[in-house]
Amino acid sequence: MKNAFRVFFSILAAGYLAGCAMTPDSIVQGPTSARPMPPVASGQANGAIFQSASYRPIFEDRRARFVGDILTMTISEKTSANKAAGNSGSKSGSVETGVTALFGAPASLLGRTNAAASSANDFSEKGATSSSNNFTGTIGVTVVDVLPNGNLVVSGEKQVAFDKGTEFIRVSGVVNPDQIRPGNNILSSQVADARIEYRTNSHVDGAEMMGILTRFFLSVLPL
Repeated sequence: MKNAFRVFFSILAAGYLAGCAMTPDSIVQGPTSARPMPPVASGQANGAIFQSASYRPIFEDRRARFVGDILTMTISEKTSANKAAGNSGSKSGSVETGVTALFGAPASLLGRTNAAASSANDFSEKGATSSSNNFTGTIGVTVVDVLPNGNLVVSGEKQVAFDKGTEFIRVSGVVNPDQIRPGNNILSSQVADARIEYRTNSHVDGAEMMGILTRFFLSVLPL
């Protein structure tokens, strides 16, 4: 009996510690970097200065267009949402009844059978919510894939470590090469299917996460 209790207590403690250590899943899926594609075996040199196998434009910016090329993404995201709702209602009613004759009973007795009732109900409800977020910064991203239509799939991650935690910035999305600005810069508002997240692994984030026991009791006994 004692051994069974010890095993149960050990499993419970391990599950509790594991639940406390859980962090939110990342919304950025897939690799956050890519190496350049291996060079294709070049054909026989024809003696010219410019070779088709190693083409790079010389009279324009070296714009990202191949897997492994790097872009600088300027993050400028600002969202604001407000919602307000109200509902009210009222209802009232009354009823009165009386008996004037019943099987020949005297009127003095029937006068006591009168009945009256009334009811009233009022309901009022109001609610309001608002949310505002502002996220600015820059991050380098890598072209991880080139779609058949020429669009670039980009992804990147930045980690900044402080004395009490590490900040993670992860982004991914699809970029139209025509919207790449000089200096290989792209705005986050011009990235399709953008996934941008900011996370930390400090003690503050750990305190905001519910442990496994808390989630268990809330699921069994919701308040």
